[in-house]
Formats: sequence, C-alpha cells, structure tokens
Amino acid sequence: MDTIWQNHKASILAVAVLIVAALSTIVIVPETHQAVKIRTGEPVEVINQFFPDSDFGETAGVWYRLPLVERMQFVDRRIMDLDMESETVLSNDQQRLEVDAYARYRIFDPVLFVERVGSEDRLENQLNQILTSVLRQELGRRTFASLLTPERGTAMTNIRDQLDEQARQYGAQVLDVRIKRADLPQGTPLNAAFNRMRSERQEEAETIRAGGRRDAQIIRAEASANAAEIYASAYNQDPGFYDFYRAMQSYRETFGPARNGEENVGESSVILSPDNDYLRQFQGGR
Repeated sequence: MDTIWQNHKASILAVAVLIVAALSTIVIVPETHQAVKIRTGEPVEVINQFFPDSDFGETAGVWYRLPLVERMQFVDRRIMDLDMESETVLSNDQQRLEVDAYARYRIFDPVLFVERVGSEDRLENQLNQILTSVLRQELGRRTFASLLTPERGTAMTNIRDQLDEQARQYGAQVLDVRIKRADLPQGTPLNAAFNRMRSERQEEAETIRAGGRRDAQIIRAEASANAAEIYASAYNQDPGFYDFYRAMQSYRETFGPARNGEENVGESSVILSPDNDYLRQFQGGR
C-alpha cells in the first residue's frame, strides 16, 4: 500500500478532488420541492417551479451549481397547513368567542419568497399574524348567531380573500380558510347566551302559537258564517222540511243513546205535556 501511495499520490489526490468537486456541484431536486439557484446573493434560476397547468415535478432531478459561487435554496412545492392558535375574538354583539381556525396555502413564487421571507418558518409566522388580524376584523362585524347560519360561509370567503391578498406579497397563495371551532367561553357567558337563546326561541314559539290561534278563530268564524248561509238557503227552499230536520236533530241529542266519549248514565225519563210545542213533530207538525 505504501508503494502504491508513493507511486500514485498525485493521481489519488486528483481523483479525490474531482469527487469532492462533483459532490459539491451536483444537486438533486426532489419532486416535492422547488429550488432557487442563488449566485452572489441574487436568484438566477428556479428549478421545478410550480405551475397550475404543469405536471407534478416535471423538472425535478439532478442539477448542478458552481461551488463557492452558487447555492441552492429549497422551497416546499406542496400544499401546507397553517394552524392558528386559539384566539379570543369579540363579535358584533359583544360576545367573546374562543376561535380555532386553519388555512391551507402553497408557495407559487419561490423567488419572491426567498427575497422577502427567506424561510418557511418565517412565512408561517407572518401568515399566522395576518390570519389572526383578518379573523378579528371579519368576525367583529358579525354576531355570534350568524356564525351558526350559512352566513358563516361568506365570512370564510372574505377571510380567505383578504389573507390571500396579503400572502401574495410573500409569493404564497392561500387556497382555503376554515374555522374549526367558534364557541363561547365556559362559565357564565356561555350560560347567559344559552338562556338568552332559549328565551328568544320561547318568544318565537309563543308568537307562532298566537298566530295559529288567530287563524283558527278566523277559520271558525268563516265556517260558522258559511253554515248559517247554508241553513238560511235550505230554510228558504223548504221551511217545513227544515223545521222537521232540525227537530229530528234535537230529538236525537235529547233522547238518543250516549255517543262515543260521553258517559253512559243509563235510561232517563223526560216528562212533557202532550201539547208541548217541542213535541209538535210527533203530532204531525201541527
């Protein structure tokens, strides 16, 4: 070995230098990342950049750089999550809400990202602060009850658009924003809100019941008027038959058996004079 080293020292050193130079020159860009080639502090090329209409990772693979002159900075190409810590937000109806939200974003301009932010951790901190501010402003315009209605979707759209507008200054695009939880704090505020909501629902139910009773009275009055009109029409057509029919109805109520739902008290007796006008139909209607 000593002889080989002495005879080929220069060749071995040259091969070693070439290997080190090759390793420092060759860069492998994975499909999940973009790479910005920076020369003397200035971005000069983007490798595997994200484009909406391009295949995923179509320019990933082996690339090169000039050692000591150029460096590669990798930027994530995937969709990333931004989880906001729980924040207390004051709604328009002066309710303190405990809000948890998250956003999904991606970096579409790696050069702008490198120039203005430099790292994904700093970008996440910036977006977290912006999301908190935008969330406070948007929810501060709305009541707590509106967050339980389809109006919540409109609020989410507004928050996403405002966050996206500011995120584009850092080369990022916000795809979606969602509220995971928006609840009242535990304790007295929550109980007071429930009591108030219960009272509102009870008032609404009583209003509906009152409307139903009013409509029922109107329907009964109209039905009674229609019945009176029908009776009057029948009487005008044949007064004798009308008197007979009404008398039969009265006899059935007075002398007939107990109907369903009525107490059966057994046989009863009714004592009337034969000349009583109530019994005239038994006497041939005289």
